[in-house]
Amino acid sequence: MNIDLADVTLHVDETLDADGLAQLEEAFRSRDGVVSVHVDQKHPHLFLLEYNPELVNSKDLLSITHFQGLHAELIGL
Repeated sequence: MNIDLADVTLHVDETLDADGLAQLEEAFRSRDGVVSVHVDQKHPHLFLLEYNPELVNSKDLLSITHFQGLHAELIGL
């Protein structure tokens, strides 16, 4: 089976502590279609998400941040 994956980088405006980062990372991971979540320790406001576009899209992923009460933008498609 060949699955095409997409990735996107999200910029979270708020500065999150370790618990906040873990909560947001878990929210992304729990979304069906998300394959991986990476947060750069040097730039913890940037989330690189890899996902199956047949199951989820970048706007769905962005809405997860809003549901968490955060502000974020898509900066890479």
